[in-house]
Amino acid sequence: MPITTCVFDAYGTLFDVASAARRSASQPENHAIAECWQQLAADWRAKQLNYTWLRTIAKEHADFWQITQDALDWALEAQGISDANLRQRLLDLYRHLDAYDEVATVLRDLSARGISCSILSNGTHDMLNAAIGSAGLSHAFTNVWSIDDIGVFKPDTRVYDMVTAPKDEVLFMSSNGWDAAGAAHYGWRTVWVNRAGDPVDRLYGVPKIIERDLTKIAEYL
Repeated sequence: MPITTCVFDAYGTLFDVASAARRSASQPENHAIAECWQQLAADWRAKQLNYTWLRTIAKEHADFWQITQDALDWALEAQGISDANLRQRLLDLYRHLDAYDEVATVLRDLSARGISCSILSNGTHDMLNAAIGSAGLSHAFTNVWSIDDIGVFKPDTRVYDMVTAPKDEVLFMSSNGWDAAGAAHYGWRTVWVNRAGDPVDRLYGVPKIIERDLTKIAEYL
């Protein structure tokens, strides 16, 4: 069957999760992270993901915005930083992350081809709406699915069940190797957007397509 629906993960796939720390570090008043912003961003992201998995295992759900704040607090403490203003600035910027350079062009091209584009994300509706709006992508997506509606995080198969299109008509994109593995195992044609050049995760599913960014997505329709 031809692909009719492109489904994108949001964070790390469409939106640069390091951009909040990078932009904050460029401001003189945030000199505390001028030298450590890359490690801060990496720790923030790693803890954010770890907390989703651990809370799922423990059946102690919290929404992604709470988890994002908890992960930032850990990352700041790891750097020995206690600065309420800096913390708030980082959180404000996280709600308005930069989209990767190719995103707008890719989405415009897919739309011109008659492809329905949607988001499937751990993010809350408020987070996703803020990021989509600030990136000027408000009219790019047919659906924006948030796990808030079911209270369980990826890669639980119930998250993938939220997408209503037939499995064989879906092309799924994620920059997270574990998410790409989950989606491939679920039965979707899956592109792992391996922006970091990481090894393939040794998991129960393996994405058949690996790209460094989204620029060649139309070749897989």
